[in-house]
Amino acid sequence: MRFSLRIFLGYFLLLGAVAAYVIGVVRDEIKPAMRRSAEEVLLDTANLLAEMVQPDMAAGRLDGSRLAVAMARLARQPLSAEVWGVPHRQSQLRIYITDNHGVVLLDSAGLATGKDYSQWRDVALTLRGEYGARTTLADAANPLSTVMYVAAPIREGSRIIGVLTVSRPNLAMQPHIERSEGKLARLIGMVLLAALLLGALFSWWLSRGITKLTRFADAVSAGQLVPIPHFTANRELETLARALGRMRSELDGKAYVEQYVHDLTHELKSPLAGIRAAAEILHDELAPEDRARFLRHVESEVGRLQQIIDYLLQLASLETGTAAKQFVRLDLAGLLRTQLAALAPQLGSRRIETILPDGECLLQGDAFLLGQALRNVLQNAIDFSRMDGCIQLHLHRVDHLLTLRIANDGEPIPDFALPQLFQRFFSLPRAGGKKGCGLGLALTRAILQLHGGDIAIANAPPGVCVAIRLPLASR
Repeated sequence: MRFSLRIFLGYFLLLGAVAAYVIGVVRDEIKPAMRRSAEEVLLDTANLLAEMVQPDMAAGRLDGSRLAVAMARLARQPLSAEVWGVPHRQSQLRIYITDNHGVVLLDSAGLATGKDYSQWRDVALTLRGEYGARTTLADAANPLSTVMYVAAPIREGSRIIGVLTVSRPNLAMQPHIERSEGKLARLIGMVLLAALLLGALFSWWLSRGITKLTRFADAVSAGQLVPIPHFTANRELETLARALGRMRSELDGKAYVEQYVHDLTHELKSPLAGIRAAAEILHDELAPEDRARFLRHVESEVGRLQQIIDYLLQLASLETGTAAKQFVRLDLAGLLRTQLAALAPQLGSRRIETILPDGECLLQGDAFLLGQALRNVLQNAIDFSRMDGCIQLHLHRVDHLLTLRIANDGEPIPDFALPQLFQRFFSLPRAGGKKGCGLGLALTRAILQLHGGDIAIANAPPGVCVAIRLPLASR
């Protein structure tokens, strides 16, 4: 399982557990909070009604009091109201009044008149001067059928002459509780969904960063010269990428030096041995023509050494990314014509056939480096073609790429040599048995890769074809 997926699953489980806990806590608090609020309203209502009925209670005319008349009218009067989407068709408020002994004198429901309520907590506590309230099940088989009773004393001076109790079934609040719980569940669901989306986005972002680092490490392992990835919003990954870049530079530098020293030592053996042998012979008495021949050999080997050193220095600067570059907009067709003109004296009886597109073939690049890459490939095409042969150049645009094909009609490349053509110091003999330094194609590939392009060589009867691809310049 991927690391980012593990993080997301862990985050999902943690978030789900927290969400379940929060929903449970809030849901457990909704019902008590609503009941506390309803209790406060009932308390205020009971005290207000107790003050209103006090004169009639003290005068002994409770049955004909305004409260009794209002209670009877309220019981008969239908209601037509909607409170926060919950319809109300009749009042669920019940009021009863007891004397100072707890006997019910008046009941809005007409159920308890004359009964002794002195043992009920609301009446008993209020008669003792305390706060009286109770919650009782209306139906023992239904745990939701609780009714809340809140009482207030009816006083005459400092003496309690009766108790007024206001009650309301808690079931009347159930629609509001369910409505609040539904809203809470939807809100928690939306928050949970948003958090999951953010978690998924974070996991994708983290996975993307790790993937970039993995690709960078794989490219380094494959020996590719790729830039160090950058992470603008992640300092830790940015630091890790820089550390990997420094490690690559140090390891590459060590391996690079070791490989170059090995290759250079191996390649310099032959010309140095020739120079040393010629120098020893030159110490002897020689005929003028022999002396001249050995001097020419020394000059040739020194030139070859100089070419090897120059190519190695340039190739090293390209492969380590330290080469000075001046990228500008270039016309590849114009650059190709320039190199063909420079190589024209070497053509002899060979012919050049070119197919170039109309208009400019623009790309971003360094004119000197690209010119050198083209010159190397064209020089090889000339050296390995027949003396009266034909070299074909075809430059065309395909999508966002410029493709240059250079084909000659010389001898095909041996199968064993095809995979080794771009290796340093690998070279095939040219006409007359002369060999190059074996660095031209390696240098050419490094230059093209520096410009985001590539090169491929294959046998294409009757000869060999080189394909160069470079990206077009953006408009």
